[in-house]
Amino acid sequence: MVDQNVFLIAYILPIAFGLLLMTKMGDSLADPLNGLSPRMAFARGRHMLGLNLVALTGFAVSVHTTWITFKISEGGNVCSSATVFSCDDVLGNAQYNVDPVFGISWGLIGMFAFGALLFITNSVGKEPDALWAESYLKYGKLMTGAGMLLIALLVSYEVRMGKICQFCTMAHVANVVCLFGFWKAGKLHEDGLWNDNEPSDNVASRE
Repeated sequence: MVDQNVFLIAYILPIAFGLLLMTKMGDSLADPLNGLSPRMAFARGRHMLGLNLVALTGFAVSVHTTWITFKISEGGNVCSSATVFSCDDVLGNAQYNVDPVFGISWGLIGMFAFGALLFITNSVGKEPDALWAESYLKYGKLMTGAGMLLIALLVSYEVRMGKICQFCTMAHVANVVCLFGFWKAGKLHEDGLWNDNEPSDNVASRE
């Protein structure tokens, strides 16, 4: 079986790169990404690419945690450990591995949530100037903001168990970064930087 740490690295890298694209440091990638798409020369294009990437990674992590949950229910071991990091102990705990209201697996909830975020980010990325685009971004901010409450609940479960699910943590990080991304998109609107009328500062300075 593939070492689960390999998957962790595979999730960390796109989240980190997506976050980079959503910050001023991403301006240095304007020229390389411009070859991929002319939109990448602008802050908005890079921002939405980064937000899409993080949301997609969050969805992939949620699929992975759901698979681990099913695997454990069949009697298998995926990433059990005697250390504090043990996703098997967390995801295999029947008391905490489903939501307390409907009894749905947290991994499935994450899949639905990040799937909705992907719909928002892809829709806005393809039609950034649509009348509904700004409202969609607000919905995304509200969803990820509400996700912070669920993260607090899940972290409290881990504290009670004395174990940490590393893949769950990746999903939590993806939600936090998406929350930042939706907030930053709102700032781009407020600062008049949402339109692709002018290239980003670092590109303009070289012309």
